Amino acid sequence: MTEYRDFLASKAVVVRPSGREVDPSDIHPSLFGFQRDLVRWSLRKGRAALFADTGLGKTRMQLEWARLTGQRALILAPLAVVRQTVAEGASIGITVTAARSQAEAAPTGITITNYEMLGHFDPSAFGAVALDESSILKNFEGKVRAQLIAAFKDTPYRLACTATPAPNDIAELANHAEFLGIMKREEMLAAFFVHDDTGWRLKGHAREPFYRWLASWAMSLKRPSDLGYSDDGYALPPLEITASLVPTTFTRPGELFATTLKGIGDRAAVRRKTLTERVKAAADLINAEPDEPWIAWVGLNDEGRELAARIPGAVLVEGSDTPEHKADAIESFVRGDCRVIVSKVSIFGFGLNLQRCARMVFVGLSDSYEAYYQAIRRCWRFGQERPVHAYIVLTEPEEAIYANVCRKQREAEATAAELVKHVAAFERAEIGNVGRKEDAPHRQPMRLPAWLMGAA
Repeated sequence: MTEYRDFLASKAVVVRPSGREVDPSDIHPSLFGFQRDLVRWSLRKGRAALFADTGLGKTRMQLEWARLTGQRALILAPLAVVRQTVAEGASIGITVTAARSQAEAAPTGITITNYEMLGHFDPSAFGAVALDESSILKNFEGKVRAQLIAAFKDTPYRLACTATPAPNDIAELANHAEFLGIMKREEMLAAFFVHDDTGWRLKGHAREPFYRWLASWAMSLKRPSDLGYSDDGYALPPLEITASLVPTTFTRPGELFATTLKGIGDRAAVRRKTLTERVKAAADLINAEPDEPWIAWVGLNDEGRELAARIPGAVLVEGSDTPEHKADAIESFVRGDCRVIVSKVSIFGFGLNLQRCARMVFVGLSDSYEAYYQAIRRCWRFGQERPVHAYIVLTEPEEAIYANVCRKQREAEATAAELVKHVAAFERAEIGNVGRKEDAPHRQPMRLPAWLMGAA
């Protein structure tokens, strides 16, 4: 045991600051008290993560962080989020240049691009990098993960922002630690975790050292009160989820009786077999409320095309569409110029603020809880003023998929609650080190930015 404690002492010390101090008066006054202190803390750390739930203002915080580093900064984000971030920056007087190559990057200040374009940039040209929706790091063996870690290993200022840092397993936090240059994945797992039949789990005697270490480089919060701030203006509206089952039977070639789904092949087969029935059910829901904005999440291109054809004025966005079409489509939806947008979670399910809409339908589900959660939170987020209704159209054989997502949801919520519970005291101490000051003028109801409301 003594040897192990010595190992922790040598490897798992809290992460020391490597950044810069900023005066609170240097931060834009539109930021709430907790947002200002998180920006100051992140800048002081130099390399940090903000694991803040959707609607807590990660975009504005990362923009202020990038500006105040004093470095030439690069923000990497999902494609659909790029224009939104540019507009958000403009609303607080920050110029953000959208670029698709190093030649288009701003010579100073902040440049933003989508992850797919990373290979067209010179990472060494930037002194600061921020990952918007950094859950992209979650795949231990992923090509993008390895590329990001290698590209920015020498960048002095690094920030990772996501609401879902470990959607499947708390051990996925290792990806963020490695990107930030805090600790390699293998070292983190060896220091704090043990592997058994259930996967990676925290060693009992390593629990407190782990959370103390985590709080020294990452802030985890579901609401401002997790860090001791007021929750005024941060109340979520009711959420109602309705599963709608489309009757069908599924038999494999040569079989006489209906059977349960086994593997990806079976799921694809039943999904295609029931495409028209499921699409019709979704279209009926949308067309029954002609005055409501809707988001329809599909998994197959054929689902999207048939669904869009059944809904007057619906805008369809596919992966093969140009970046300009994708951006124009989501802006049109945000402005209210189109009522229904039909697309995939992989295209529009991350990072966007779509509180204008309080209705969505899933035309089938994948097994990804993260994709499901992120899609729901496009509408069900702080700033939403109406109850949100989400419908899931499934065939009867696919009930197991829904049950699996629900199981993952329970596990993820339990993990998130445990993370916040155990790390909160350490995080509050960290925030206190930047001279936390919460003043009354910033405890006010959240207001949506003018660009989101369709103002000129």
